[in-house]
Amino acid sequence: MQGVIEIPAEERGVIRVFNLDMAPEQARFLREPGALAQVLGIDEIDLDHVEIFPVSDLEELGLAGYLIQGCGIAETEITPDRERLAALQGHVLLLRSRAFGGAARRLTPSSQITHVASYGERPISWSAPPQPAPESSKLYTGARPSPRDTRAAARRIGASLFTVVMLLIALTLYVLVF
Repeated sequence: MQGVIEIPAEERGVIRVFNLDMAPEQARFLREPGALAQVLGIDEIDLDHVEIFPVSDLEELGLAGYLIQGCGIAETEITPDRERLAALQGHVLLLRSRAFGGAARRLTPSSQITHVASYGERPISWSAPPQPAPESSKLYTGARPSPRDTRAAARRIGASLFTVVMLLIALTLYVLVF
């Protein structure tokens, strides 16, 4: 059994890379509910934040390229491990911090699962400079219709409603009589 991996409570933005030394059928089976949690030595895990795939699926992009472009890890963080990541064969497991639901966990992976590296995702900057409000969004900046135009519009709406109501009454009487 490999060493124990401690996951602190409320951990965010960490991706752990594991090499899966097992047959492809076993690796595919880890996607079943409860299977991955069992081989990691924990009770439960959120499979929405877990990726299991063969490295060969990444073709020329490679695992390092996928971690940089697909997972948002800084290239400077990947560079020291680039050769080790390129040497991986078979299936890999990418495990995000969110898979643990913010709870502290103690992973005791089976002998077929080898921890390769852990990387931090680049935090997203949600700040932006304040944008001035456009003139059209300010109150009372649009053109005001004249009182005569307002009354004319109200008359048209009223006449339309009156016509619709009268037609409905006429239609109801027609259906009742005939």
